[in-house]
Amino acid sequence: RMHIELLGRQRDFTIYDTNDSKNLIKTIIKELGLDDKLYLPKKICSRISSLKNSLITPNMHERNKDELDYDNYLRMPRLKEIYKIYMRRCKLANAMDFDDLLLYTNILFRDNEEVLRKYQELFKFILVDEYQDTNFSQHLIIKKLAEVHQHISVVGDDAQSIYSFRGANIENILKFKQNYPTAKVFKLEQNYRSTPNIVNVANSLIEKNRGQIKKNVYSKNEEGSKVKVLSSYSDREESDMVGNLILAMRGEFNYNDFAILYRTNAQSNALEYSLKRSGIPYRVIGGTRFFDRSEIKDMLAYLCLINNRSDDLRLNRIINNPP
Repeated sequence: RMHIELLGRQRDFTIYDTNDSKNLIKTIIKELGLDDKLYLPKKICSRISSLKNSLITPNMHERNKDELDYDNYLRMPRLKEIYKIYMRRCKLANAMDFDDLLLYTNILFRDNEEVLRKYQELFKFILVDEYQDTNFSQHLIIKKLAEVHQHISVVGDDAQSIYSFRGANIENILKFKQNYPTAKVFKLEQNYRSTPNIVNVANSLIEKNRGQIKKNVYSKNEEGSKVKVLSSYSDREESDMVGNLILAMRGEFNYNDFAILYRTNAQSNALEYSLKRSGIPYRVIGGTRFFDRSEIKDMLAYLCLINNRSDDLRLNRIINNPP
């Protein structure tokens, strides 16, 4: 915010979250008369995010044959148009999305040596957590900030890099020693949380990774029970298996002794259906996050509009709310 005027933008810009970006993309698809079954807003947001995190602006994108070929492969040949309009609309609304914050920081450092020097002096020591999840754009910002003092420490585990679909680049952690030859590597190899059986199963999978920082992870806990692998043909069959296991153990335990952990909210539907059918009482812990609640987003939309009169997206949300 302090330096954004150097790039021809205003300081009081609004920050769009993922839903805001998706809603703006939906509007653009509709205006262009495109098929929203081919041009899926979520897919387009992900693609634009990937381009920004590779520091590819709309002008660079439309001149890059490989990127255009990839758009065609995704069956979205008009993505270059959508990207251009999206960026223009954000500028008109004096708004930025999360990826813009990284993109424009890179542009700021590239084009304004004085600003870069100021922050190189300000941040004499840099610590980055979860370094395996950083993308190319973040890597460049960190590299530029650490250029002068080279006082940089990162924490991470290449074996836990699971966000490549969000643009995370595992090469950042694998090549860290190459980028900073004097860096020392400290391996924290003892696992205090899991049993040896679990750690050994994980190790046997990890050793097959082609690119990795070799580690000897071990646990001194009790051996623990063996890992069971259950395979199923569908999410419904998987959920039925879970329900049947609970019923089979019902003699030894009460229902409130059980907890089912799942990775994504979408899995909840199949599980709830199976538990209901089996007559197993349950309670879902979690649900909608506070800032995702409709009434909270409405309230924030009013506040954003007070702060930034150009924010059409937020205006559309609350223009008839309450009626």
